[in-house]
Amino acid sequence: MIEIKTSGELEAMRAAGLLVARTLRAVTEAARPGVSTGELDELAEQVIRDAGAVPSFKGYHGFPASICASVNEQIVHGIPSRDTVLEDGDLLSVDCGAILDGWHGDSAVTIEVGDVSERDRLLSEATRLAMLAGIEAVSPRGRLTDISHAIESKAREVGKKHGVEYGMVVEYGGHGIGREMHMEPFLPNVGKPGKGPKLAVGMALAIEPMLTGGSAETVELEDGWTVVTDDGAKAAHWEHTVAITEDGPWVLTAPESDDV
Repeated sequence: MIEIKTSGELEAMRAAGLLVARTLRAVTEAARPGVSTGELDELAEQVIRDAGAVPSFKGYHGFPASICASVNEQIVHGIPSRDTVLEDGDLLSVDCGAILDGWHGDSAVTIEVGDVSERDRLLSEATRLAMLAGIEAVSPRGRLTDISHAIESKAREVGKKHGVEYGMVVEYGGHGIGREMHMEPFLPNVGKPGKGPKLAVGMALAIEPMLTGGSAETVELEDGWTVVTDDGAKAAHWEHTVAITEDGPWVLTAPESDDV
């Protein structure tokens, strides 16, 4: 069963989403060469707790931090550390979640640290555009894989424009979200349209494509969390929590000043 929320419950999720947006903005502003991912994690936790909320990730199945901080070839679930110091040209993906009044918000951004290469900038942009295409495909008259197909199609379209065949990570994807961080359904980032559960008003989904600059094959490191590309290619990750309304998608983790 896919959880259906009332309008009031979606408003509560929006409050959690706004907090996640503020947290990611603070982390983005602080991410620069010489700063450690451990320091960014401490900052994120402080912002979340100061708002009377709890980090979704800390302690989740034993995860030791409040954000996932994945650098360069790390795709997702990178563990922040004071020993991991950012360098000029790094590509840093930060995934953040917060629980406010029992409701989860979940979002991710890829941050350019200092001066990144044009190839890496385009990789992040392709991933962000794929996410936006997935959001645009959200409709109460659609099916789940309409979103998957939109993500995959946009990634391939942009890759062709960039002259790069981006790796489409398929082992990890989006998910339902609400009073729990990970709920049904699993949302693949590739697939044919018109498949899977029917979408309905009141559903909330985390839409999160991950692209690489090379192979789409992944390896999980011995820490049991960090997922990296098998060829060392850099990766990017973008995510928003989105509610389905009669008027279309409502991006619950968008900053107040942004449309998306």
